[in-house]
Amino acid sequence: MEFLKLDDSIKISKNILIISHVNPDGDTLGSMLALKELIYKQYKRKPEMMVISKIPKAYQFLKGVNDIKHLSQFDNSMIYDMVILVDVAALDRIFDAKIFYDKAKIKVVIDHHKTNDIKANIRIVESSASSTGEVLFKVAENHGWQFDENIAEAIYTAILTDTGGFRFDNTKELTLKIASKLVGMGANPQLIYKNCYEQKSKNFVMFQAYCVNKAEYFNNNKIASITVYKKDIEKFGGGEDFTEGLVEMVRSIETTEVAIVLKEIDKNLFKISMRSKNIDVAEICSIYNGGGHKYAAGCVIKGSAKDIIKKLTNEIQKQGI
Repeated sequence: MEFLKLDDSIKISKNILIISHVNPDGDTLGSMLALKELIYKQYKRKPEMMVISKIPKAYQFLKGVNDIKHLSQFDNSMIYDMVILVDVAALDRIFDAKIFYDKAKIKVVIDHHKTNDIKANIRIVESSASSTGEVLFKVAENHGWQFDENIAEAIYTAILTDTGGFRFDNTKELTLKIASKLVGMGANPQLIYKNCYEQKSKNFVMFQAYCVNKAEYFNNNKIASITVYKKDIEKFGGGEDFTEGLVEMVRSIETTEVAIVLKEIDKNLFKISMRSKNIDVAEICSIYNGGGHKYAAGCVIKGSAKDIIKKLTNEIQKQGI
């Protein structure tokens, strides 16, 4: 039913805006770019695309990425017929862009996070899907929308990155079938993988090695924690994307059951990324108004790094770790 509503709603919308979440990853960017092209090919509408923060270098290869604008380039008085949030789990993930969503005549959410409770006229949220890219592929297939090589490339990138290169437990049989279809449509797995995972700068690699080297371990090495301060990133001349993949790196340690990365946003304010092998970290993050997936979630917590780690390790231990 939601699919039909989306079709009818796009037809009556003269101007459309697609918004990604802050610190954009491959899923939100790939889904945004694919959706923009899908809508243009089918309905001859040209949606605008908005990001809240800088686009990581790894995704600059995607076609159409230069058409994406930063929030600061938009007129706050603008009212859109339709605003679509892609891969946005909560409204606080779009910061000041919320004004555009609130004023939109038709609000749409396309996502895969189980904790998503954003109110919208049209909600297409599938928590069983590996990624928003996978959800979007199903939407497009259900509508009979036309694909091309660039769309296939963008959706493949979305799925590839949110499954950790098809390594995470969210990789299901359907995920691989969709990936296969996308390759048949023109997506180049080798080229996409190379761009996403094999184009790291020397400083990026050195920074991550530095962070892993100063990791702390608790509860017989079952919990691993890394605290990243602004000064650490500045020391290596890095950007927001320098912490990407860091939490997965420490989770890969044989003894680690839960990995935590604290990233300083401001004095005594940290963005938390959690990954686990067995316990529900989304449940823990929800205590702090965060969320995500069972084994991959995040939140923002005020306090000193030491106190935050203590709180989180206590919650983890309650789950038997």
